[in-house]
Amino acid sequence: MLKLAAAVGALVGTTAAHMAMIAPCARYNPNCPVAGALPPGKAVDYDIKNPIHSPDPKTVTQPLCKYPIPWARPVASWTAGQPITVSFQPGGGAHGGGHCQFSLSYDGGQTFAVVHEVLRHCFFNGPSSVNEADTLSYTFNLPADVPSSDKAIFSWTWVNAIGNREFYMNCADVTIKGTSPSYTGKKMTIANYPGYDTIPEFMGNYETGINMYTSAPNITVTGSGSSPVAAGGGGGYASAGGSTTTTTASDRQATTMLTPGSGSSSSNQGCATSSAPDCVGGEACGGGKTIRCASSGSGFQQCVNGSWLPEQPCGPGTKCIDNGTALYCG
Repeated sequence: MLKLAAAVGALVGTTAAHMAMIAPCARYNPNCPVAGALPPGKAVDYDIKNPIHSPDPKTVTQPLCKYPIPWARPVASWTAGQPITVSFQPGGGAHGGGHCQFSLSYDGGQTFAVVHEVLRHCFFNGPSSVNEADTLSYTFNLPADVPSSDKAIFSWTWVNAIGNREFYMNCADVTIKGTSPSYTGKKMTIANYPGYDTIPEFMGNYETGINMYTSAPNITVTGSGSSPVAAGGGGGYASAGGSTTTTTASDRQATTMLTPGSGSSSSNQGCATSSAPDCVGGEACGGGKTIRCASSGSGFQQCVNGSWLPEQPCGPGTKCIDNGTALYCG
C-alpha cells in the first residue's frame, strides 16, 4: 500500500511531460516522423504534450484542437473501412491511463464524431500506477461509412486517470476517401475543460467518469470536403444535448449547445445573431485572435466562423486572466 501511495504521489508531482500524437502528425508538433507544413507565420510547439486545460495556473487554457489553424497541407490520406495507426511520442507521462477517444470533424472542428475509443486503460494493458506507457500506438479500422473529405480533422482526446484534472487534445489534418454520404457516431466527450463537467481522479476506480462516455448522444456528420476550415474552427464545440445533430460541410446549420450545468439546450448560431452582452452586438473577430477573456472576467470566448461565441465560464473560484502573452483561468 505504501509503495502504491508513493507511486501515485510521484505521478501527481510529474507535470513536465505528458503525451502527444505523432502519427498522424498533430498540428505544430515538431517531433513527428512525417512532419506537417506550418501555416504562414506560425511556429512549432515544443510544449505539444501539454494539456489544453489544467488547474495548474502555469498552464494556458487553449481552444479545442489547441491550434485552430490547420497544417498548410494534410498529413495523412485514409480510406473508409481501412486500418489506420495512431502513434504517440515516446518518453511522455501516461498518468496511469484513463479515457481516450479518436474522432473526426467535417465542419472545421465545431463537432466531432467518435470513430474509436480506448476507455479506462488508455496507454496501458490494464490498471496501472506507473507513468511510463505500455502502449504507444493503436491500430483500428476507420468506419466504412465515414464520408470523403479533403479537409477532415482527426482528433485524439484524453482524460488522465492520475494527477491534476486535465484535458488533452491533439488534432491532425487528413484527407479521407469514402462512398457514404454521412457517418453517425457518438459525440466526442469533453471533460475537465471550462464549461464542462469534471471527471475526478480515478483513485484506482477505472469506472470513474465512464457514464459520460457511454451515455453520449449520437451525432451525424456529412461533408464533401468543399468547405473552408474556419480560422477559429478549433473552438465552439457543440453539444447535442441528447438529440441527434447534423453538421454539414457545405451548409453550416445552427448547432445545439448544452448550457453548462443546466441540462437544457438553446440554439446558437454564433454572435452574429445573438443579443448576449459578450457578443458585443455581433462583433466580428479575426486578425489571428482566436480566444479572449469575456467582459465579465469570469470566463472566455472563442472566435468561430468570424464571430465571438458566447462566454465559456472558468472553473469555480477562478477568473480569466490575460497577461498579454497568455490567457488562462486561474
